[in-house]
Amino acid sequence: MKIFDDKYIILTGGAGFIGSAVLEELNNLNIDNIIVVDDLGCDERWKNLVKKRFIDFVHKDDLFDWLQGREDDIEAFIHLGACSSTVEKDADYLMENNTHFSMELAQYALENEHRFIYASSAATYGDGKLGFSDAHEQLGQFAPLNMYGYSKHLFDLWLQREKLLDKVTGLKFFNVFGPGELHKGRMASAVVKMTADVQAKGEISLFKSNDPANFADGEQVRDFIYVKDVTKMIVQFLQKDLFGIYNVGRGEGSTWNQLANAVFKALDVAPKIKYIDMPEDLIGKYQNYTVADMKKSIRANLHMPTYSLDEGVRDYVRGHLLDQKSLLACV
Repeated sequence: MKIFDDKYIILTGGAGFIGSAVLEELNNLNIDNIIVVDDLGCDERWKNLVKKRFIDFVHKDDLFDWLQGREDDIEAFIHLGACSSTVEKDADYLMENNTHFSMELAQYALENEHRFIYASSAATYGDGKLGFSDAHEQLGQFAPLNMYGYSKHLFDLWLQREKLLDKVTGLKFFNVFGPGELHKGRMASAVVKMTADVQAKGEISLFKSNDPANFADGEQVRDFIYVKDVTKMIVQFLQKDLFGIYNVGRGEGSTWNQLANAVFKALDVAPKIKYIDMPEDLIGKYQNYTVADMKKSIRANLHMPTYSLDEGVRDYVRGHLLDQKSLLACV
């Protein structure tokens, strides 16, 4: 089945974690007129494409050549491709890959009147002292704590400066977890490492607080959201004329202790938590509290997450991670 009069949906990062989940969600809706764009490299993200339906695969370095002459064949871009490592030290690479590439792709899409939906990040909010509102008026006040967040923030600011935010849709993902992330290694969600640690050692290690006056050990807060809820939100933006920046989270905070206990519960193992020192490369770059302000999405009548933290972790651990024989090698 085709939509958009047989025109293509260009899905960048389509073999990655969230991208491959979006691909599956589109397939579940009998949509397969999709061009997957990615850089498969030497890891095993290619496995995320197995059993999924799409028209063709294009390497990211070849994308702009492929686009030439196809301006009338495309309806929409879902731009999820990026380096998402929060500890990546090559700032030039992040600037080129995450910021400038996005600028060039957005220009192509808008010049040819294509829908453009892209991934921003909750990392753009910095330490959270200014809150987590997706209102455009506050955009210029945020100060990301790492170069990854800054590379995403710069693209948001460029769109605002060029007066393009009302022509595109930006999605600020909070802490997403779920199937399809094992190739990310250290950057996979904590649920992966926690599950492996419980299987190997019977315990979970959490970072000690770097702000004990405000957060006890393991009581740092995150907005954890299951990828199966995320994809439903993303696909809705193809179906609705909603523009601007939107948060993508549950709008509820959970502590690392709560996440760890959800993993123990999913594995039917008695909780045992050990608190360890934070790695040096995270000191000064660590968010102690992030919770999405979801009021804009609620006003837009978007799909709100249906998986609770415990339900999402249970589905992921029991339905996916326990089937992964190579889980321990991935963390």
